[in-house]
Amino acid sequence: MSRSDRRGQHRARSVALPSLAAVGAALALGSLLTTPALAAGGNYPITEQQRSTATEVAQAGVPLSELAPNAPESHTVQRGDTLWDISKLFLQSPWRWPQLWGMNMDQIRNPHLIYPGQVLVLVKSGGRATLKLAQDATPGPGNTVKLSPRVRSSLLPNGAIAAIPLHLIGPFLNEAVVFDTDELERAPRIVATQEGRVMLSRGEIAYVRGDLSGARDFRLFREPRPMIDPESRQVLGYEARYVGSAEFLRAGGLLPPADGKAAVLVPATFTISSTRLEAVIGDRLSPVPQSDLAAYVPHAPSAPVEGRIASVYGEAVLAGQNQIVALNRGARDGMERGHVLALWRAGRTTMDRTDGQRTAMRLPDERHGLLFVFRVFDRVSYALILSVQDPVGVGDRFTQP
Repeated sequence: MSRSDRRGQHRARSVALPSLAAVGAALALGSLLTTPALAAGGNYPITEQQRSTATEVAQAGVPLSELAPNAPESHTVQRGDTLWDISKLFLQSPWRWPQLWGMNMDQIRNPHLIYPGQVLVLVKSGGRATLKLAQDATPGPGNTVKLSPRVRSSLLPNGAIAAIPLHLIGPFLNEAVVFDTDELERAPRIVATQEGRVMLSRGEIAYVRGDLSGARDFRLFREPRPMIDPESRQVLGYEARYVGSAEFLRAGGLLPPADGKAAVLVPATFTISSTRLEAVIGDRLSPVPQSDLAAYVPHAPSAPVEGRIASVYGEAVLAGQNQIVALNRGARDGMERGHVLALWRAGRTTMDRTDGQRTAMRLPDERHGLLFVFRVFDRVSYALILSVQDPVGVGDRFTQP
């Protein structure tokens, strides 16, 4: 498997004289992921610790050493930009948004909302830097900044840009699920198919038995399997294979008895609305959860954390950039959505051939990638591989960045 680190090279042509305070603001913006609901409201909660840090940094900016080597003097936000990409333009560590958020508190009042057309200017002074918004944030004829190609990302409904490309994690928000128990064994199930079909595709009819609890939209799962902690060997939960989705059409019931015969069971009727795999008899139904409206805010854990990759999502044995992995740490361990974590390559075993005794050695672990946590369960979390140099597999180690 080839190296998976395909991090894009983002280059912007400088337009204005900058400073570190400006950089902090740009990075603060670049480190946030906003959902439509919160983008519309614009009131994502800021903790007192983050506000205190921001206020302190706002007074002096950040050291120039925190800037990316080729940080531009200014950047015009354009359609297709993401906040994460903009952060990487200015900062070496784009997830450190609390330190950057306060750099321009008088101008960029809400770092969760950044719009195309706004011009971010880096201001450097006295060995430090701040980030500010240019007075005229609307580009006009002859007033544009050329950008290199970058990952496309849709605008949020109110026009604000997202923090990381939403299409990378969107499909997994309902698909990557860990159940605390083997509850799918008791879940509603497909018991028959239209015209006796063996497999069902989109638009076809399935007949279902089980307690629907009034829900109408369901996910289809197959073969729940225990997820084993690579360290303790305990069961962390049950991960089921995602099949697709189904929509309720008609309720089932009982046909009244006739001619002295017993009542006849009639299953509920569903239509298959989408498929990742073709649905079959025995597939289980789980209600689609209500949309989670909390924003994703990339940030480092507030305390040291260490764990292992518990599984690679899907059928693959190894994972690379933009793929999903499960971690053996969850909410009970302090994991949060938005946590950015470092991936480590285990040091190889070798020997010292210079001491005449060939002493056995183990080389130090080497950091070689970043994870972005986007889904958290009690004992398990799912993370997107943001960047990586070598393939990632079960048992690989992660820590705070």
